[in-house]
Amino acid sequence: MASTDTVAAIDALVAAFYAMFDNRNGASPLLATPEHVFLPDALIVRRDGDRVACMHLDGFIGPRRAWLSDGTLSGFHEWETASRTAVAGDIATRLSAYRKQGLRDGTAFDGEGAKSLQLVRAPAGWRIASVLWQDGGPDWRDAAP
Repeated sequence: MASTDTVAAIDALVAAFYAMFDNRNGASPLLATPEHVFLPDALIVRRDGDRVACMHLDGFIGPRRAWLSDGTLSGFHEWETASRTAVAGDIATRLSAYRKQGLRDGTAFDGEGAKSLQLVRAPAGWRIASVLWQDGGPDWRDAAP
């Protein structure tokens, strides 16, 4: 069983991950400092319908930094609604159900989905090695915590 400190560190990392995209009330998203959350070579994979898109960290962060600062996405935030974490020594997996809402090009939207985060305890602390995510659809709830 993981120590209380390990669980707290992973919970804090996941909270920081979701906070990276929050631009409500004029907040500046934390996308400028992904190294506090991700490994430099982290992989992000999105399942979207029949497509699977794989991105390295820069390819993932760059567009989101633009959308969150140029008005494309405003009043935006995501938050975890449920989770399950498995820890094995210095590696862990977090299955996370989430919701999101905001304005896209001035139009209100909301959604939900599931994310699977693979984590590793690096010399500087826990970091995300990869993220797999699927926005809501007919199958996502089967995997949700």
